[in-house]
Amino acid sequence: MNGMNQHLERLVDLVDPGAQWIYNMTLEEARQRVLGGTPEAVREIDGSFAIVAKHGKAVRMARSLDRPLRYFLAKRAEGPALIVAQRIDAIHQWLKREGLEDQFHPSYTRMVPAHYVTEVQLVGCPDPDPVYTRFFDPPMNALPADPAVIGRQYVGALAEAIAKWLKRVPENEPVGVLFSGGIDSGAVFLVTYHLFLKLGLNPSRLKAFTLAMGDAPDVVQAREFLGRLGLGLFLEPVEVAAETIDVGETIRVVEDYKPLDIEAAAMGLALCREIRRRYPDWKYLMDGDGGDENLKDYPIEENPELTIRSVVNNRMLYQEGWGVGKIKHSLTYSGGLSRSYARSYAPGVSLGFSGFSPFTNPDVVEVAEGIPFLELTQYDVERLYRLKGEVVGAGVESLTGFRMPIFEKRRFQHGAIRVDRLRQVLPAREANFRRQFLSLYSL
Repeated sequence: MNGMNQHLERLVDLVDPGAQWIYNMTLEEARQRVLGGTPEAVREIDGSFAIVAKHGKAVRMARSLDRPLRYFLAKRAEGPALIVAQRIDAIHQWLKREGLEDQFHPSYTRMVPAHYVTEVQLVGCPDPDPVYTRFFDPPMNALPADPAVIGRQYVGALAEAIAKWLKRVPENEPVGVLFSGGIDSGAVFLVTYHLFLKLGLNPSRLKAFTLAMGDAPDVVQAREFLGRLGLGLFLEPVEVAAETIDVGETIRVVEDYKPLDIEAAAMGLALCREIRRRYPDWKYLMDGDGGDENLKDYPIEENPELTIRSVVNNRMLYQEGWGVGKIKHSLTYSGGLSRSYARSYAPGVSLGFSGFSPFTNPDVVEVAEGIPFLELTQYDVERLYRLKGEVVGAGVESLTGFRMPIFEKRRFQHGAIRVDRLRQVLPAREANFRRQFLSLYSL
């Protein structure tokens, strides 16, 4: 932890420096880049990070898509205090210790939006609005309208991201992939297996963990996926009773209340908890989160706010939501995967795992943003839905030689448990989830 007191204002940095994964520079060098605020310099930070830096009254913060970073501005007689942490409850606990709890409400916390440097000036009342400077600005429509060419670049970037991460994992440590047999987790597993062989690593360290609550479809799909490729020995089904789902605990861990994210997080928490029970010392996990966002592969018809035109034409819509400065952008949570990644991040961290979602790597996202979606789909929804399988399948085969099985898309929570059973144990009522979240703070 980092606490500083200058000119009456105070910065309290509660972010664990040991949790940063930066490949090409030290944390202090990365901090200086964030402090400088130059977008190009921050973009060059290679890895996964959540960084805060202070000079005088100016505080600048920046984070990757795959980890949260929050802040809260507290009032003190001697000057303002900015508390920065990755969790709301960490901010709340600090305020309690300092006797400032009465100022707290979870909605008063702010999320640093992914891909921006956020600057806050500690000048006291009235507090100025934060200033946002985008540091990740990938060009749209930069690639040819050829799924094979796109696939080679997309999966090539994926492989580079995974290789950098694997080289940081100690060679005696096992690596687990949270695996459904879908396109994204399938690509992550096959590329990781390919890299194990290419890098001379022992593939016996690798496992594919598949959650199964009763007669769920994912475990059948996972067996077929790996079985077709002669890799069935890597599969480990993880059976968990649906009755063990704890909605309140999931909301506490994720610190959110959106039903789809709570459902996914409940599955992730159940899976990680059982892996932890089976393997008390296991640390490193991977998943395919971010792949749907990159290839715009969500059912548009389920969201009345969306049309095929808005999905195709808005840059990083699923990663960032409607974007900073827009009416629907939440200051408390941000938007898109920038908000909802807590569904993947928080369950693993709460149980002592170090997770990695390579599809959230900016070099991978940049390739995805370069896809000419309009030219390839002509605003045809079904063509959009088919595109991910065409692109990722072609890329995986080009890199690894494996012809990856492509199955119909379904959400993680709908593959880990039958939908009717999910509705019994986890009724999707946002108002109830919101009330449960606020009750954590006696509100």
